[in-house]
Amino acid sequence: MDVQTAPAATDFAAARAMMVDSQVRPNKVTDPRIIAAMRRLPRERFLPAGLAPLAYADEDVKLPGGRALMEPMVIARLIQIASPRPGETALVVGAGAGYGSAVLAACGLAVTALEEDEALLALGRAVLPEAAPAVTLVGGSLTGGWQAAAPYDVILIEGAVEIVPDAIAAQLKRPGGRIVTVLSSGGRIGHGAIAEAVAAGTEPVALTFRKVFDCATPVLPQMRKAPRFVF
Repeated sequence: MDVQTAPAATDFAAARAMMVDSQVRPNKVTDPRIIAAMRRLPRERFLPAGLAPLAYADEDVKLPGGRALMEPMVIARLIQIASPRPGETALVVGAGAGYGSAVLAACGLAVTALEEDEALLALGRAVLPEAAPAVTLVGGSLTGGWQAAAPYDVILIEGAVEIVPDAIAAQLKRPGGRIVTVLSSGGRIGHGAIAEAVAAGTEPVALTFRKVFDCATPVLPQMRKAPRFVF
């Protein structure tokens, strides 16, 4: 496909259906809410116009600043393993223009989408009021989370991480809050994973992740470990 020429709207609709039927459903995504949302949401509108033709590819779509729109199958499986329940609250960290947030909101959750990149925020402000009006888009540091609406039943970090900042973990509801993301150990392959806050109290949240599926997605620059100097 010539990436300089965006397909017609009817082609996007056909590509959307093919994405669901060839990428999402065959990869153990069975939640009908997620499937219906991904059939409906115009994923191409959550990308800068020049990247819209890549919206339905079976891979991450690289964005400026080391960011990416996560591969369809990966975002779908992360949301599914979180077991979202209608009426719960959710925080999406590194939300970009809000595609993953929109899918999560379609599951009946009240979603706060946190982003710090101004261009992605502007794109989200243009598309979300029509595509997913229930999503609240906010701007702020990704590593700080969004305390104003905490605690959250679900926190989705939309990208791979080497570390989960303490400030984000502390915003999980206890007990029962779940955090889902892709764990990276520095290699090419990461792991879609979930951790649950199991104990109430005021002590810092200690997260133990359970790896669920293999995948590869770029690490959020803000979630890299600080470099270590060896003498």
